[in-house]
Amino acid sequence: MYTNDNVTIRSIEEKDLLPLWELMYGVASPEWKKWDAPYFEHKQIPKQAFLAHKGQYIDQDDRWVILVEDKVVGTVGYYWEHKPSNWLEMGIGIYDPTYWNGGYGTKALVMWINHLFNTLPLVRVGYTTWSGNERMIKVGEKLGMTMEARLRKCRYYNGTYYDSIRMGLLREEWEESMLITNE
Repeated sequence: MYTNDNVTIRSIEEKDLLPLWELMYGVASPEWKKWDAPYFEHKQIPKQAFLAHKGQYIDQDDRWVILVEDKVVGTVGYYWEHKPSNWLEMGIGIYDPTYWNGGYGTKALVMWINHLFNTLPLVRVGYTTWSGNERMIKVGEKLGMTMEARLRKCRYYNGTYYDSIRMGLLREEWEESMLITNE
């Protein structure tokens, strides 16, 4: 568990499941999905179906909950693009729009990046977003990430083509930044 001011990230616990379901899958067209890869279909999932797979969420290394003043607002996570070469991609979702534009996601990502570099043998962390999500690109820039790739017009949403954006950060760049903490 890590805390920065009023933002905490930690492993998901059973008590987090209902708020996560409500935010992520409790409605058919959640507001957050307009920004988080909206070109992929979002499916509303019945509560019992979600809870039946709680083992995929509780106490997992690859997905943690984000809390603001002890309220569940989102998740951070990672997946292996290619584990033999330690190529890891991370992500974040702030599902409650009340917590957008308040710096909560940046604080959560600083803690998550620190955690990943401190617990895994990584030389790089990164994420993929789309050019329509300008806030996510700005967060990456704020964190010292480099735009490593821009695949032009390969994401189609609402009648418009957008670019796919890959942001990345090397361990040495992170260690030289002022954002690193010793948590």
